[in-house]
Amino acid sequence: MVQFSEKILNIASTAEDQIAARLREIDRIADHNQWKVIESFQHHKVSDYHFAGSTGYAYNDRGREVLDDVYADVFGAESALVRPHFASGTHTISTALFGVLRPGDELLYITGRPYDTLHKVIGEYGDGTGSLRDFGIHYSEVDLNAEGDIDWERVEAAIQPSTKVIGIQRSRGYDWRSSFSVADIEKMVKRIRELRPDLIIFVDNCYGEFTEQLEPTQVGVDLIAGSLIKNPGGGLAETGGYICGKERFVNQAAYRLTAPGIGREVGAMMGTTRAIYQGLFLAPSTVGQALKGSVFAASVFESAGFVTRPGWNEIRSDLIQAVSFSSAEHLVAFVQGIQKAAAVDSHVVPEPWDMPGYKHPVIMAAGTFIQGGSLELSADAPLREPYIGYMQGGLTYSHVKYGVLMALQTMSDRNLL
Repeated sequence: MVQFSEKILNIASTAEDQIAARLREIDRIADHNQWKVIESFQHHKVSDYHFAGSTGYAYNDRGREVLDDVYADVFGAESALVRPHFASGTHTISTALFGVLRPGDELLYITGRPYDTLHKVIGEYGDGTGSLRDFGIHYSEVDLNAEGDIDWERVEAAIQPSTKVIGIQRSRGYDWRSSFSVADIEKMVKRIRELRPDLIIFVDNCYGEFTEQLEPTQVGVDLIAGSLIKNPGGGLAETGGYICGKERFVNQAAYRLTAPGIGREVGAMMGTTRAIYQGLFLAPSTVGQALKGSVFAASVFESAGFVTRPGWNEIRSDLIQAVSFSSAEHLVAFVQGIQKAAAVDSHVVPEPWDMPGYKHPVIMAAGTFIQGGSLELSADAPLREPYIGYMQGGLTYSHVKYGVLMALQTMSDRNLL
């Protein structure tokens, strides 16, 4: 057994006393979402024959069809597209955007610059990568104001006749800002409808699923997308993504994923169906475990003298816990400590590297059963000022606690506490 110092154990004990009421509230949210998922399974009469695999064209794959219906039901949407064929969250988001945008249209992000991996999807004119701009789709963005809120005056000025899709990133990404709650998004929807009722409102829902009782599609959002190796996969889905929303927009995304005229009617599930169903069943509980771990992490790091966002007592709308460090050495020790706590690849020492899709070297702790599975305990950060580490996930609260204490112990061993 690892021997943590008495100082670190005392910080942990004090933190658990401090956060007890917050953990109970997270349990209540998990109960609500768990029951919602179970009732959807029951309503759609999910049975073991739905878990059978399919091959070839996979016409009339009933398990795949019912899976779409369950997702649509759980997320309060008209339609859903849930497939293992999505390679990542970025691929899923890209498919949704290419599905609804056409040459000459404009995509306007109102929550500032989106997550790093979407920069290449947006692209530069003539970059030859098949980006949105390569297809003559325009892009603009409006930064958040100094308070971290939507700058509505600038948004109103930015909306052009060619603007077709409003993009909203729910999670903080690699920014030192608060994530947007579903209540925040509901207010955005209302204001956008007042400005231009015909605009398509899209939300990148990654890291946000089941952190609250409602999802963005339940408050008027037209289209959302996310990754199955994040929240809704419950730690079991090995790959894939989902798109939910208005039926006509989901159908357009399906035509982009496969081919026009084919859409959702084909796509062999290749033995993944059971894990996707069971992952969704587990997701509300597992997300709750990860959220508890994030609250614990915030309390512990605050007690150790670091600044966190969100704070331990703040409402959460995603899994990500950001911690601000004073140096690159602190940041590296933090990420390497999280890796040491992994059940998989704990012997590996993460180092910063030029990761595809990112502008700066990234250091990443990823000792996971599913490669890149960020519902599992992981941490990453671009190695740039300000030195902010981003921790997310944890299939069990106990594992997150172990990782947080290991990160602190690693800092202490290097005289950084």
